[in-house]
Order: sequence, then C-alpha cells, then structure tokens
Amino acid sequence: MGNGTELGRVRGLGSAKEGTHHWWSQRLTAAANLFLMVWFFIAIARLPAYDYETVRAWLSSPWAAIPMLLLIASVFYHFRLGLQVLIEDYIHGAARVMWLLALNFFSVGSAAIAIFAILRVAFTVTGVPHG
Repeated sequence: MGNGTELGRVRGLGSAKEGTHHWWSQRLTAAANLFLMVWFFIAIARLPAYDYETVRAWLSSPWAAIPMLLLIASVFYHFRLGLQVLIEDYIHGAARVMWLLALNFFSVGSAAIAIFAILRVAFTVTGVPHG
C-alpha cells in the first residue's frame, strides 16, 4: 500500500490554494460570456444585411470591435479553464503535462488567430482611391 500512516501518506497532498481562484475565474468568465454573447446576437440581428461590406463596416466601429475582442478573450480563457479541470481530474502522470501544454498552446494560438482576424477587419481601410 505505502509507507507510514494514513496521515503521513496524505500530508502534502492537500489544497494548493488555487481552487478558489480557479472557481471564481470560471464563474466570472461564464457571466462575461453570457453578457457578451447576448450583445453579439442582438448586434448581429440588428445588421441590415450580412454581406462582407456590412459586417466589415460594423466591425470597424470600436463599439463592435472592442466587445468582440473581449468576447474572444473571455471564451478562450473559459475554455482553457474548463478543459484544464478535465485534464487534471482524469489524466495522470507525464501525459497530464503534455495535455496541459497542448491545451495552453491551442487556446493561446486560437485566440491569437481570432483576435488578429478581428483587428485586421477593424483596421482595414477600403474605398480609398490610390494616387
């Protein structure tokens, strides 16, 4: 079974003092996601058309681009927190470290691509004559 008493075997395996922070982060990002998704669906529904030019013009406004950036950041952070708990609970040993690294790279990389796409559309100038 193991060496020592039961207390000796579990000593040092208690709380890492991170559970409360992680729990609050998940709840706060869930609330932010709810609020920002409601904003997003209302904003999309109010667009007069769904062609590229209309959406580009809408996303060029800071009133649309900033909440979109916040939505992307919140969704990917919430995603990472949730899968981190899943990995920590069900995967053990060296595989856990590999999966956590893969999760972090995927989350940050995907969020960066989405943020870049929003910024590119928001800062693209069209319709300006050359020369």
